[in-house]
Amino acid sequence: MPKLSIRDVRKAYGANQILAGLSLDVEEGEFVSLVGPSGCGKSTLLRIIAGLEAQDHGTISIDGKPVDALPPKDRKIAMVFQDYALYPHMTVAQNMAMPLIMASLPWHARLPIVERIHPLARRGRPAVEAHILETARQLGIDHLLERRPAQLSGGQRQRVALGRALVRSPQLFLMDEPLSNLDAKLRTQVRKEIAELHDSSKLTFVYVTHDQTEAMTLSDRVAIMQTGRFLQVAPPVALYDDPDNVDVARFIGSPEINLLPAQVVDQRLRIGDQLLGVAIPASASGDLFIAFRTEAALLDGDLSQERGAKTSEALDFDITGVEDHGADLILHGTLTTEPSVELRLRAHKAPGVQTPSLRIGGRQSIRLIREGLLFFGADGKRLRGPAATPSVAPSPAPIAAQQQQVAAL
Repeated sequence: MPKLSIRDVRKAYGANQILAGLSLDVEEGEFVSLVGPSGCGKSTLLRIIAGLEAQDHGTISIDGKPVDALPPKDRKIAMVFQDYALYPHMTVAQNMAMPLIMASLPWHARLPIVERIHPLARRGRPAVEAHILETARQLGIDHLLERRPAQLSGGQRQRVALGRALVRSPQLFLMDEPLSNLDAKLRTQVRKEIAELHDSSKLTFVYVTHDQTEAMTLSDRVAIMQTGRFLQVAPPVALYDDPDNVDVARFIGSPEINLLPAQVVDQRLRIGDQLLGVAIPASASGDLFIAFRTEAALLDGDLSQERGAKTSEALDFDITGVEDHGADLILHGTLTTEPSVELRLRAHKAPGVQTPSLRIGGRQSIRLIREGLLFFGADGKRLRGPAATPSVAPSPAPIAAQQQQVAAL
């Protein structure tokens, strides 16, 4: 039985439809991320799961039981927000203890002065303090328990927010872009800590982010959202290697996947005015798109790194921009086909080796690794199935000669 079950959930604000009939099962102990551009509905769905908003249609179930009629406090859910939401006048220990106090004491016993002397509060205080200390040690913030939020760094505040949620012993852990306020170094550190927390707690996590790196490194499965719908729900490696449509392929991966308009002519692939002898899906015909990631395009100097790889004929590539990423260069440019096609390629640096051709205005010959090519129909949907046997590829020829061949087809 799934830990969390979402069935045909819909939400609209007037004529603006936010969620368009979403269904998803999240298993016990699974880490699922909801990823998509701003406005796609991912945070709205998380708030509906938490009970902070009501859906217009559909059902949310936890452990097989519908929770649509339950208020947030009765759903046994912990939620971590983007802005930490810590009480500035309380210490770390007091912030972390607040959920336990709210759950165990009547409202009048939670008043600041009464809480210090109320019999229920006094009897439960040792157990609360022990639980707070244990959780703080787990998160590495036990030395911060007497500090206030203003005395903490952004990463420390986020750990306090995680601890405050964790002390409730929730059945389900919800996170709404918890790392977006941190700098790059802290994001990497806290991301590692969230992964360790998931491994050690065995809790079920649903995580909202617009950052594909967070989703790909943390998740068992990722749900790609767009305009209130799931485009694809799959493990990260499947989204990267085997996307269902163009939108998923373009969203996952950095640099963005290369997408080239192409045509099938006599069972051969034509890109602009060049013909490539590569295998294409048997169902492919007419106009389509060919897509490949940077690792599937080999510069002449990189061919030795892919021994035995079956590659396409050489294509000329003019460099119009260079991004130096330290160990790699990201090259922006165009194929010298007619019409030209924009591409992004990756070049690996070799220590002590100068590459004068890898500069703006330079020209490189590239070959595409056939196994790295993805095909999409004109409607953007993935073309799968057995590949048709390619015709014998034309021998390399000047562009003018190839233009004559194409004109004769």
